[in-house]
Parts: sequence; structure tokens; C-alpha cells
Amino acid sequence: EARARAVLSLYRDEHRYRDWIDVCERLTEFDELVVSWRLRHIQLVERVIGTRMGTGGSAGASYLKHTLDKKFFPELWEARTLLTQ
Repeated sequence: EARARAVLSLYRDEHRYRDWIDVCERLTEFDELVVSWRLRHIQLVERVIGTRMGTGGSAGASYLKHTLDKKFFPELWEARTLLTQ
């Protein structure tokens, strides 16, 4: 939570930290794009191999579905929650 609060301090002084906020926004967009890619990958896997074991030995689509909630930069998302409280 300390990292999220540090990010929050940037957003609270937008004029001073505009460049850093832009970096945070781009990283957040990257996280969104990765989730979109993961979802498309899951759909492709289900279309090609159904629900059987994955080609890499994993549980296949069911394993991949658990990755949808993973974020590269969770502190950026947590800061948004703090910002709206």
C-alpha cells in the first residue's frame, strides 16, 4: 500500500508531476492491453484445443483464466481506488 500511496501523491499534485502521471497512465494502458491479449489467447486456446491439457503441459484454458486478474502494476490500480475514496 505504501507504493500505491506514493503514486497517489503524484495524482494529487497533477501540475507538478504531469510527466510521471503520463508514465503511470501508459503503464496502466499496458496492463489493460495484456489482459486483452490474455483473453484473446484463452479464446484461441478454447477454439483450437477445447478444454484439454495445454500444449505446454498446463491445465490449458482453465489455467489461463486464472491469469486474467494478474496485473504487472497493481499499485497503479490500487492508487485509483485510494483516489476515489
